[in-house]
Amino acid sequence: QVRLAESGGGLVQAGGSLRLSCVATGSTFTFDDMGWYRQAPGKQRELVASITAAGARIYGDSVKGRFTIIRETRENTVYLQMNSLESGDTVVYYCNARTAVGSRFGEYEYWGQGTQVPVSS
Repeated sequence: QVRLAESGGGLVQAGGSLRLSCVATGSTFTFDDMGWYRQAPGKQRELVASITAAGARIYGDSVKGRFTIIRETRENTVYLQMNSLESGDTVVYYCNARTAVGSRFGEYEYWGQGTQVPVSS
């Protein structure tokens, strides 16, 4: 059974930094894409950053230049380095891992349980 274990969330001051980690266990293959999404109360879940197994990165507009996504492909592990945190970053962050459409392993998508990142002003 695949499980995504997130860690690293916690209270941080505005302007500070935090690093989130996510490890996918129980998979017999490497995920094509891993990433982070976030969701504020009453709003849709939005992309923060994603990275392919080959290292191609995509960032949400609100975090470009402040957040960096890093991946250890063989370990199915992904990190999110968050710098210059703002009060608007105070939401729940979810780890995501998925195979590509048409993958020979089948099409799968998994989510972590979410980790809170409270930013104090």
